[in-house]
Amino acid sequence: MKNIKNILLCLAALLMAGCATSIQSTVDPDVLDTQAKWALLPIANNTDTPQAALSAEAMLEHQLRRRGITTLLHYPAMLSRDSLFEPTERKVSEEAQQWAIEQGARFALTGSVEEWRYKVGIDGEPAVGVTLKVIDLTNGRVVWSASGAKSGWSRQALSAVAQALLADLLGSL
Repeated sequence: MKNIKNILLCLAALLMAGCATSIQSTVDPDVLDTQAKWALLPIANNTDTPQAALSAEAMLEHQLRRRGITTLLHYPAMLSRDSLFEPTERKVSEEAQQWAIEQGARFALTGSVEEWRYKVGIDGEPAVGVTLKVIDLTNGRVVWSASGAKSGWSRQALSAVAQALLADLLGSL
């Protein structure tokens, strides 16, 4: 009986380690309006993976449109921090917020990518970590935020793990 209990505990730990997800979010549902004009602002790339933030932005744009946000503006490319041709930090995020305000956007989604890679080792599991926030541009207040991390199995694509995590994070939006 003790052996079976230990085996079950080991299996549970293995499953949890294979696809651990930690999601924390806060939302003020009375404030968010999917019919308002939204802007997707630059996502900061805090990883060693080139263009991880651009990949996250493309996936986020799709996820937002899927959730009924049809009036979605995408910031100008010149404000990108993750350009191949300009590897330095993007212009200050305040510039992107100012651009969104000038475009008449009510809400802006921004955030950062903390992890976007295949882990080193025999299995090379994909791992993604992202933090997101929605800013009410009328007053600068953060009205929603979420943070999460997810890893997959060795044969899973990094983009599949990222899509799943972003969908989970935006689920409370």
